[in-house]
Amino acid sequence: MRFVIQRVKEAAVTIVETEDGKPSGAVSGRIGKGFMVLIGICEDDTEQIADRMVDKMCKLRIFEDENGKTNLSLGAVGGSLLLVSQFTLYADCRKGNRPSFVKAGSPDHANALYEYIISRCREKTEDVQTGSFGALMDVSLVNDGPFTVILDSKELFDA
Repeated sequence: MRFVIQRVKEAAVTIVETEDGKPSGAVSGRIGKGFMVLIGICEDDTEQIADRMVDKMCKLRIFEDENGKTNLSLGAVGGSLLLVSQFTLYADCRKGNRPSFVKAGSPDHANALYEYIISRCREKTEDVQTGSFGALMDVSLVNDGPFTVILDSKELFDA
């Protein structure tokens, strides 16, 4: 599982086209201060891995305190979450010029874990907004810093 976490001043997701190909234009999520998180899921990922990733993300101390030190967590600053599923985080670009996505989780597996991650985040954070799984989306954000962190479960939890 991979989370690309961007500390933002604001972020929004607009659905361009739904999973079934219908045009939309609806804003599915909008936040102020918080994290805009791109979530990649592979076939080996589990709810236990998701629990650990969500816990790690919510405890990250990457907001500045009164002394300008990155010392405060999402909860400490009353921040929000914008969660967006993105299978392309598992792109394999080693061969040729066209990425392979065979390492990405199947749509059913990835969607189930994405929904699980959303529910776990809502237990930890008051304001959780989302994109729409499988939809074509426009994501806009103002990265605060910029400050971007990548959490990869293979690097964090495999011994």
